[in-house]
Amino acid sequence: MLNINIPGCKNFNVEKIVFDLNGTIACDGKLIEGVKEGINRLADNFEIYILTADTFGTAEELLKELKAELVVVNNCDCSKFKADFVEKLGRKKVIAVGNGNNDAQMLKNAELGIAVIGPEGTAKRALLGAELISKDINDVIKIISNPERLKATLRK
Repeated sequence: MLNINIPGCKNFNVEKIVFDLNGTIACDGKLIEGVKEGINRLADNFEIYILTADTFGTAEELLKELKAELVVVNNCDCSKFKADFVEKLGRKKVIAVGNGNNDAQMLKNAELGIAVIGPEGTAKRALLGAELISKDINDVIKIISNPERLKATLRK
């Protein structure tokens, strides 16, 4: 759980993190180095969800060592599914992390949306939907783990 007051911004009281898979925590079908350990550390304090369309049917194997719930998007409107998923979890309790066009509304709906500029780049809509932008997924994990970094970035 993350409880922090960001001066001039808002009070965060979040307990769930939703990650997009491809382009966010994985690239070219492999987890980005350091992600497994980082997410497993976050899982000690948060409920973790990984959302993917699982186009190649490999997500379950890829994520087997993660302390996270895999959620396969079986819907052609991936953007709507992700946004609705955050709402169902209770948007005020959710941090969402993604990089694609289909992540934009999910990032906007979450209490804290974080866009990642990873090796696949980031869609403009994702950047515009996010409250925070980071250049690397491992930096995102460190920011969530050390909430004073959030305060330094988001305070007004």
